[in-house]
Amino acid sequence: MEYSLGTVPLVWWFLYVIINSASFLVMLWDKMQSRKSGAERIPEGVLFFLAACFGSAGIFLGMFVLRHKTRQWHFLLGIPLLLAENMATLLVVLSFVD
Repeated sequence: MEYSLGTVPLVWWFLYVIINSASFLVMLWDKMQSRKSGAERIPEGVLFFLAACFGSAGIFLGMFVLRHKTRQWHFLLGIPLLLAENMATLLVVLSFVD
């Protein structure tokens, strides 16, 4: 069973890229805010919510490209687990597309 761009409508790939790009930008914004004293930050629950809504690749990329939230064990463990869960869910959904 092979999954290529051709078996899934382009709109779904576009939405996945948009969600992950937005997640990465939220991580970038939070990283910039973390350097300012007293600045309003993004709650960690929102970051996990974005990751659970198929934005885990963007959050994971943001963690290591921006070096943000990498010292917190719940991010180091939770985000890769959510990434695996997102990929498993996508595989199950793609198996029903054919």
